[in-house]
Amino acid sequence: MDPKSGLDYNSYSMSGSQSSSSPSIETKDSPFKSIASNSSTTTTSTDKTKPAIGLRSRSVATNSGSLPTSGTEVPLFPGETIVGNVRARDVTYLCPYFGPIRGSLYVTNYKLYFKSAESEAESVSVPLCCVSRVEKVGGASSKGDHSYGIDLLCKDMRNLRFAHKQENHSRRDVFEKLSQYAFPLSNKLPIFAFEYSAKYSVDGWTAYAPIAEYKRMGLPNESWKITKINEKYELCDTYPAELAVPSAANDDYLRSVASFRSRGRLPVLSWLHPESQASITRCSQPLVGMTNKRNRDDEHYIQTIMDANAQSHKIFIMDARPIANAVANKARGGGYENEELYRNAEINFLDIHSIHVMRESLRKLKELCFPAIGDEQHWYSNLESTHWLEHIRSILAGTLRIVDKIENNKTSVVVHCSDGWDRTAQLTSLSMILLDPYYRTLKGFEVLIEKEWISFGHKFAQRIGHGEDKHSDDNRSPVFLQFIDCIWQISKQFPNAFEFNEYFLITILDHLYGCLFGTFLCNSEYQRHKEEVKAKTKSLWSFTNSEDNIDDFKNPLYTNYAKQHVLMPVASLRRIQLWTAYFCRWNPNLRPQEPIQTRNKELLLMRTEIKKRAEDLHKELQTKLTRMGGNGSNSNATTGASGGANAAIATNASASGVSTAGAMGRITSVISI
Repeated sequence: MDPKSGLDYNSYSMSGSQSSSSPSIETKDSPFKSIASNSSTTTTSTDKTKPAIGLRSRSVATNSGSLPTSGTEVPLFPGETIVGNVRARDVTYLCPYFGPIRGSLYVTNYKLYFKSAESEAESVSVPLCCVSRVEKVGGASSKGDHSYGIDLLCKDMRNLRFAHKQENHSRRDVFEKLSQYAFPLSNKLPIFAFEYSAKYSVDGWTAYAPIAEYKRMGLPNESWKITKINEKYELCDTYPAELAVPSAANDDYLRSVASFRSRGRLPVLSWLHPESQASITRCSQPLVGMTNKRNRDDEHYIQTIMDANAQSHKIFIMDARPIANAVANKARGGGYENEELYRNAEINFLDIHSIHVMRESLRKLKELCFPAIGDEQHWYSNLESTHWLEHIRSILAGTLRIVDKIENNKTSVVVHCSDGWDRTAQLTSLSMILLDPYYRTLKGFEVLIEKEWISFGHKFAQRIGHGEDKHSDDNRSPVFLQFIDCIWQISKQFPNAFEFNEYFLITILDHLYGCLFGTFLCNSEYQRHKEEVKAKTKSLWSFTNSEDNIDDFKNPLYTNYAKQHVLMPVASLRRIQLWTAYFCRWNPNLRPQEPIQTRNKELLLMRTEIKKRAEDLHKELQTKLTRMGGNGSNSNATTGASGGANAAIATNASASGVSTAGAMGRITSVISI
């Protein structure tokens, strides 16, 4: 099964053989500790199946496989089975756009699948880890059509309601299995990523190699070294094993600095400017507290980071929080740096709000966008009241301040929020995207996510709520979603700058919630190591980087700039837009009439053909020029030659005062696209 999501809301199917057994995680005290799957019903899996993600959809053949056979009730992933024989055939899907649709409902160990009895092409598929809450609607005394059933509240901007007939008692079985498999960790069951057994030609777990990425940035050098002091995750259990730190810092010194930073998250290198050596380092807040404690090693350490950049005698500390929040954190033992103690340091507060504010903002946005866009006349005022776009603007504005200090002032920057795994990750990764074209490539973007988000301990499991039935958990927040939204905003202002497209961003978000892959599981590298995630699950990048799929995620307008190319987007509400292709994608009235990835494929094909033609022209022109040089002819003589297209190019170039070399240069520029 090809786990693609899509802007055209296709019903997908995938290939691969079904696993004969399901892996179970047996790590002591593991949050993933589970019993092996013992489903009594086993169904035959076709070679490849992609789950449907919306109604009125069309089927698409997938890589190295075919569509499910006609005898298959449900398209299944390798390792996926229908659980508990749950096949409710008396169900009505209450579609908010097309009205009631009769059909059959199935629950597997990965998804809920509804198949219409009215049309073969209609289906609804929801990965169970995407479900935030399951609720019963109505009781034994309920009257009226469709008053008795189940509501699903999902994490991907949609809610679903299915009506059952009371006399058949099918709701009980469906509700029971949904409550179990939508929240596997709460029920001592494995997350499906540990059961998914598809085979890929590419190992996505090798996409990011920390040492190789540091070497790409020029490390180690005179000022920076790579240390393995955290190899056993004893210095900081939410940091990766390999860290880049100032060369002068010995292990005892690093331990002292870590003791003065929240969660032990001392300042470490994220990115180094290849020319100025200005650096972006990340950390958590200092443990100042109400008594204004200090740590001379921490103060000297910040000075050492500044000294590593010979072009500046100042350093900026970018605190992501509003100043009021930073002050309030002193009461809880945290706080912020005192400029009088940190010599040559200037502190800037970036006014990005907390995870709780962001969670409430997304809740309001979901209410506005689903199932309808609300009051048409007050759309913009209602959108403004969610404050979502204001928060996106604040994140981008803070990022631009960092980029300006690095690129224009050639000054190093230290970035932190409270614990250094939410707003800090947003700011460092977005700054790196703007500063370094490598991260704007497909594989570079995967490296960026693996490095700044996954390895540096963004708490994906808590922020998304993977596999847990804690719908109202205060730890949930759309931090990573905001980052992806910011990337989309930048790509709208610079449509040629990114190798990947919008479809790639949405695919990442769908699998952030869906848990088909192990990429976004757990809260830290240490936890993933304990759970053996790399050994027992597949990486999302195995799928996106495979030869059959990678072109689907490419931007046909991408231009690969030869030199360091810095982006400076406009962080103004006049330029920030609602990402309707994501937030409103379940509304058929707001979808693109033509699937955007279909058009992208056509443009990529045209681009390939043009590039090949340009290469052929280039070879022909070189051959003609060689012959002309051998005969002592000038460029005008080519008009009497056998008239090939390149002779005409050379002649026209000369006639217009452009050198033949210039004409060749233009052809070469086409080839290099």
